[in-house]
Amino acid sequence: MSSRIEQLIDEIEEYIDSCKYQTFSSTKILVNKDEIEELIRELRVKTPDEIKRYQRIIQNKEEILNDAKARAEQLIKDTTIQRTELISEHQIMQQAYAQADEVVTAAHKQAQDMLDRAVMESNEMRLSAMQYTDDLLAHVEDVVASSMQTASADYENLIGHMKQYQEMIVSNRRELMPIPEDLEEESAGAEPGPAVKENLELM
Repeated sequence: MSSRIEQLIDEIEEYIDSCKYQTFSSTKILVNKDEIEELIRELRVKTPDEIKRYQRIIQNKEEILNDAKARAEQLIKDTTIQRTELISEHQIMQQAYAQADEVVTAAHKQAQDMLDRAVMESNEMRLSAMQYTDDLLAHVEDVVASSMQTASADYENLIGHMKQYQEMIVSNRRELMPIPEDLEEESAGAEPGPAVKENLELM
């Protein structure tokens, strides 16, 4: 079962794939700012929860390791008591020594094997969880960087269109309000009025 972070990343990728390309461009797309920000916002909220979940997995493995250590110590304690009881029986003292030593040796070996397996499993789970979390964060970083780059390109494109539109408006105003010929003749010997000043400024 995939995590919510993976689902959100899939949704962001699907959304980007569904966006329309800009006119005369095969690489730039049009992105709805609110939709992409909502997906990124939820991704930012869910990421700490996923990290906490993998921390709990690591903690559970550490609890298993501690439990294995406790059981190993109890096993050694029980076998030591058994060894003492066997030695105390004088009739079978020699046999008790040998048997007790075998039991203690076997117990130590079993306890060491349990500890080794628990340590190995704990380390594997910890490394796996850390690698998985790092991979998710790296993927999130790539998606956010791509979204920022797309938004920056869209903004620059919008400013360019707005400048062209402004120049067209200035040109249209000049065409609509030319300087009359009689005002041009008078302007040689008189101070132009406010309206004429405005026309001259527009020219």
